[in-house]
Amino acid sequence: MIPDLQSCLLCDDVRQERNGKFILIGIFEAIGAPTFPLVYPRLFVVTRWCSGEGTFHQQTRIVAPDQVTPVMEGQAIPFHLPHPVATATNVEVFLNKTIAAEGIHWVEVLLEGDMKLRFPLQIQRISPAPPAPPA
Repeated sequence: MIPDLQSCLLCDDVRQERNGKFILIGIFEAIGAPTFPLVYPRLFVVTRWCSGEGTFHQQTRIVAPDQVTPVMEGQAIPFHLPHPVATATNVEVFLNKTIAAEGIHWVEVLLEGDMKLRFPLQIQRISPAPPAPPA
């Protein structure tokens, strides 16, 4: 039985408690930078699958505004749902990835090569912070 993608979130960091619960830090929907290209230090993608049964492979990618060129592309992540009420949470991290230009990028989550979710990620130029006044 093919699972449903219950959620997909982008964040700055993920921790896991001893009891198995995940703590997501810095959930976001846009990235701002004063200059491009930008080397983004850490981007976490957290997905949660449910209502399926079997072994599956998830792949995550972020594509450029041309909607074709991959900016970040993860490996296939295997996960197993032993019964229909089980859930699987996948955490993927992209380290030091270059984002060439601003614009609407697209986060895509695939299951066995079929797209299950696609949503926009706004990459925008921001003004640098003004210098602090002298003390």
